[in-house]
Amino acid sequence: MFELFSMKTYIVEFIGTFFLILGAAMYGAVGASLALMVMIYAGGHISGAHYNPALTLATLIRGKATLKEAVPYWIAQFVAAIAAALVVLYIFKIEGAGNCIIPEDGMLKAVAAEVLGTFALAYVFLNVTTTTGTKGNSFYGIAIAGTVLAMAWIVGSFSGGAFNPAVAVGLCIQKTFCWAQIWIYIVACFGGGALAAIVFNYINQDDKPTPPIPDAGE
Repeated sequence: MFELFSMKTYIVEFIGTFFLILGAAMYGAVGASLALMVMIYAGGHISGAHYNPALTLATLIRGKATLKEAVPYWIAQFVAAIAAALVVLYIFKIEGAGNCIIPEDGMLKAVAAEVLGTFALAYVFLNVTTTTGTKGNSFYGIAIAGTVLAMAWIVGSFSGGAFNPAVAVGLCIQKTFCWAQIWIYIVACFGGGALAAIVFNYINQDDKPTPPIPDAGE
């Protein structure tokens, strides 16, 4: 079981999120999915390999983490997003046009796309990483990364296919996305993650989570 209150978990979340966003900023959905897959296998046994604030929220609602545990994950993920975007901008010199990619009449479609994509991602994530029936499986990295790639192909053209608030922040800094539309990704991604956890809990009422790991000082 990973140690939520160990500094190494936050470092792993930083590293995994960093390379996920590096891949997204430089090579789009394919780069993001491949980076995500390998980072899940590298860090899943240490931190749970969320690499996504929406998945951390889903884990919280699932009952596998407390708010006190989730907040440092969110901090590590968003700091990693900033760091990755700055590396892409200032070292690799890859900068977006800075234009808002979602047209005014496409806002509703973009919100729906991000909710659906994040819902699918969080639903798969919870099923392959937190259920008794899939405990110890070896396919979770491919399943989660494959979901990101599939959703990017299916609905990504309507929203840019972030499905992750940290990715959206990183791409705003790197200017692939624009700050005026960041609310879409914050609201829709967190909403999709929360909805997936609620649905998951309803379907899996008999699969109760073990209590979150307590603080070493408690």
